[in-house]
Amino acid sequence: MRRYDGPARTGAALAGALLLASCSGAGSTQSRPDASPSGPPFETLTAPPTATPTATPTATPATAEPSTIPAPPVPAFSARRAMRTVRFLAATVGPRLATGPAFGRSARWLERKLESLGYDVTTQSFPVPAGDSWGVPVEAGTSVNVVATPPGFDAESPYVVVGAHLDTVAVSPGAEDNASGIAVLLETARRAAAAPPALPVVFVGFGGEEPRGTGDAEHHFGSRHYVDQMTRSERRRLRGMVAMDRVGVGEVVPIGFVPGADTSVRTGLARAAARLDVRSSLGENTASDHESFADEGMPSARLGSTSYAAYHSSADRPDVVGPAQLRRVGRVLWEWLRRVR
Repeated sequence: MRRYDGPARTGAALAGALLLASCSGAGSTQSRPDASPSGPPFETLTAPPTATPTATPTATPATAEPSTIPAPPVPAFSARRAMRTVRFLAATVGPRLATGPAFGRSARWLERKLESLGYDVTTQSFPVPAGDSWGVPVEAGTSVNVVATPPGFDAESPYVVVGAHLDTVAVSPGAEDNASGIAVLLETARRAAAAPPALPVVFVGFGGEEPRGTGDAEHHFGSRHYVDQMTRSERRRLRGMVAMDRVGVGEVVPIGFVPGADTSVRTGLARAAARLDVRSSLGENTASDHESFADEGMPSARLGSTSYAAYHSSADRPDVVGPAQLRRVGRVLWEWLRRVR
């Protein structure tokens, strides 16, 4: 607050000034103009009376304009681009057995795609046992997870994981199972790179999801390996994991969950669908990579799993997948990402 400092006066001058003030009725004042609602409040300053009352000008401090950086626009989900991913994986590459060369080609392709979006990409190698891949005997081998983190990612802070498996059973080109999930993952990664959600998102293309037998230990090799590598802090900071598996068939978005597990992700996804006026369904499901996280006490859910005739067969080709359903799932996932904390 500025204080007015008048000049020193002699007794005679002061008396004269008082007499003049009593005759005129009041001294003169100078008020500051009103400040804007965002500026600091100002008091009215009054100059002491003088023999010749004059207004003393006061400077009005400059008020800095508030700087607001607009949020970057969120790119729209491109069903056309998603279908290009489905066609590349299912028609150009074809069956992607987790331990075979076609899977290796697909994993390197996914690495490049995610790197081109600005993510830091690493891979995790893990063993996959010999067994039976939907009626086809297969040998033991090695597969990989493709892991993409945003620049500056700090696992000591809250974050989420979005995953989809890249492999197929031996006989299937896997358009719906699961090029569709990878397609939505890539579109979501593109959107998150352009307009990051409140929590950073780790994107994972899992290897070795498909079974090598009928027992509980004969599937989800990649996601179980990923979970095994997580530190205690990373587990504690994870706010949710969503696995996208078979997300291109039908008009309803299935939301699957492991019985008895944390309900926060499935509830959040269901609310996201409701806000978008997208029909969804809730059901128990342990048949994808979300189970690996739920089994270790971490919140998770699955998007997808509508039944279809071409499941795990040579008929699982791109024409099975509906672009409108890819868009629905992508919108629900993004709405969840926007609000999860």
